[in-house]
Amino acid sequence: MAIRVAVDAMGGDRAPAVIVEGVTRAVAASEGKLQVQLYGPEDVIGPVLDLWGAPPEVSIVHAPEVIGMGDSPVSAVRTKTRSSIHLGLMSHKESRSDAFLSAGNTGAIGAASLFVLGRLPGVFRPSIPTLYPTTSGVCTILDVGSNMDSRPQHLLQFAKMGSAYAGAMMDIARPRIGLLSVGEEPAKGNELVRTTHELLVNTLDLNFIGNIEGRDILHQKADVIVCDGFVGNIVLKLSESIKTAVPEMIWQDLQRLDPDPGVVDMLKKVFSGLKRRFDPEHYGGGSPLLGVEGEVFILHGDTTAGAVEQCVLKAAQAARVNLNYAVRKALIP
Repeated sequence: MAIRVAVDAMGGDRAPAVIVEGVTRAVAASEGKLQVQLYGPEDVIGPVLDLWGAPPEVSIVHAPEVIGMGDSPVSAVRTKTRSSIHLGLMSHKESRSDAFLSAGNTGAIGAASLFVLGRLPGVFRPSIPTLYPTTSGVCTILDVGSNMDSRPQHLLQFAKMGSAYAGAMMDIARPRIGLLSVGEEPAKGNELVRTTHELLVNTLDLNFIGNIEGRDILHQKADVIVCDGFVGNIVLKLSESIKTAVPEMIWQDLQRLDPDPGVVDMLKKVFSGLKRRFDPEHYGGGSPLLGVEGEVFILHGDTTAGAVEQCVLKAAQAARVNLNYAVRKALIP
């Protein structure tokens, strides 16, 4: 049976063009195992979908209202109940779709998800993880921005949800959990980190390996790295600059050396590979909102068609492996 994914066609800086392109690419790659519902104004989406051949696996569900990137999340959720975000989430709640994704207003997606779907039992705060490129693959970092001020109990739940995510989506039997700190010793870090360390040590169902430092991330010392959203967002934004800043630094030095053209060609290929590692199109496209009662995925507003394609496929995978159930089970005391 095909997996059904509801997509906010109006979310993102270049919607609906890149959303529709990414969706059509995803259904083509799925070979009949995926159906997509595009939510948004039919008169806006229809002509764009026609440009891509209007594949039969893609349908349009009219949603006349759009929540803008600058709208107040809480106000928009209360007043725009016929928006592409709201109606897409309602289809998921009513089991007319198996997952939902959007590149729209992140705050509005989070608020609407809580309003429409609700939290999983016992969840203090939903969390957004992200995949982070490493020398041996990818690791998972959470939270990366949905919770700027967290308590130790919140980080403990992030660890449990992150472990469930790595297990279900990446097939890691016992994910290594690391707590991001300024030193490996348990006494290092601020009060939040020190208290969280104690909680994690005493949580026997987690494979907690202790504190890790920022320099350990790219070497994948842990499969899941836990931190509050303030720190996590800084780490995320740093990674976004690596694919452009590092090659630029190397080129600056090369210009002073006047290298052989053959060396330049080889380095161009190396830089292309580096950029690919840090490109969302390569490692997943979007991130789930863990802790809500459903499979909800969020994309960056400045997304590309390739990232949309990968996120649609990842949302379908989450529905197929029942990620929501894995997270729910991990949170049971």
